Amino acid sequence: MRNPFLALVRAGTQTLTQSFPDLPTEATGLPTVTAASCRGCGACVAGCPTQAIVVAGDEVTLDRGRCLGCGQCVRCCPTGTLAEERATRTAVRTRAELLLSNHPGPRTPSAALPLLRRSLHVREVSTGDSAGDLEVIASTNAQFDVARFGVHFVASPRHADALLVTGPVGRGMREALLRCYAAMAEPRLVIAVGTDAISGGLFRGGYAEANGVPTDLPIAAYVPGAPPHPWSIIHGLLLAMGRD
Repeated sequence: MRNPFLALVRAGTQTLTQSFPDLPTEATGLPTVTAASCRGCGACVAGCPTQAIVVAGDEVTLDRGRCLGCGQCVRCCPTGTLAEERATRTAVRTRAELLLSNHPGPRTPSAALPLLRRSLHVREVSTGDSAGDLEVIASTNAQFDVARFGVHFVASPRHADALLVTGPVGRGMREALLRCYAAMAEPRLVIAVGTDAISGGLFRGGYAEANGVPTDLPIAAYVPGAPPHPWSIIHGLLLAMGRD
């Protein structure tokens, strides 16, 4: 009979000790906007499948809330104005922080939300993003171990402090999401994980009205990517807790 204690000893520690490292070489990072001047050729605009890029003269604006991370804009940019970013700290607290430009204007720092700094009970609501769901599951495994940060997933919104939403929230799922939110006790948070949850992604503007989390829900953190890396999801959870 196998000895479980010996199996644990032989396996050793599996949890990653470095938090939020850069992405490995085999992974594709999200695009970012550099200070390089743009020629205004519009190749990035033509190549973007979700209309996440706007070019006006030499100014480029990238909306990470719509970006799929396909990398097409980086490949076709002749000036290096758009480049790949390999960081995993990609979550933000406000929708405006997802708009990147090579001519950034003044920006008011987002305020922390120190409501639940020590622990957070999360109920995931999936509205149709299997890839995002798998990355959320990965954040709970032995390597990433989101529980060490005080984050625990629960089965009912009545036991939750936060709703973690994945998927584009089509018309058929909107009422279910709102009912989950209504069942929560105050204080309560909403975290939009993935491009679909933030803006609808490829589904935006379609007949199903799948345009992401409804704007009447207060979102505490946005995690861009399609799907986001587990470290980015953990970063978003910590932002919502006011710990980053």
